[in-house]
Amino acid sequence: MNIEELKAQSLFNFGEENVNFAEHFDGTSYLGPISVDQVPTFNVSFEPGCRNHWHIHHAAEGGGQMLLVTAGRGWYQEWGGEARELHPGDVVNIPPNVKHWHGAAADTAFQHIAIEVPGTGTQTEWCEPVDPAEYDKLA
Repeated sequence: MNIEELKAQSLFNFGEENVNFAEHFDGTSYLGPISVDQVPTFNVSFEPGCRNHWHIHHAAEGGGQMLLVTAGRGWYQEWGGEARELHPGDVVNIPPNVKHWHGAAADTAFQHIAIEVPGTGTQTEWCEPVDPAEYDKLA
C-alpha cells in the first residue's frame, strides 16, 4: 500500500505532513488531530519505511501512550526487546517511562491512532534514530 491509497481509505482526519516533528522521524509522516480535548488523540500516517526515533513518554504519575493500528503493516519495539509486527486491529499499550519506537514496514504505508494517556509531569524525550541496519533486518 502506498501513501495515496492509505490517504484514500483513512477513516479519520489524515492531516498534513508532520513538519513540526520531522527531525524525530526517518522518512515522511503525516499528523491529523482527531481530538485535543480531554484525551489528546491523533491519526499518524507513515510512508513506507518511515519510523520515529527512539523516545520516552515521561510521567510522574499516569501517562504513557496507546496505539490503535488502523491500516498497513508496521513495527513497535521497546528498548532491549524484540520488534513486534503490527497489523490493523492491533493495540499497543506503552507504559510511561519506556523507551520505544514505532513506524511503517519498509514495503508499505502504515497508520495508527496515537492516544496520549493523561498524567502529571508528562513530557516526551526524543532520543537517537533507530539503527538503519537493525531496521533493515525486519521482515
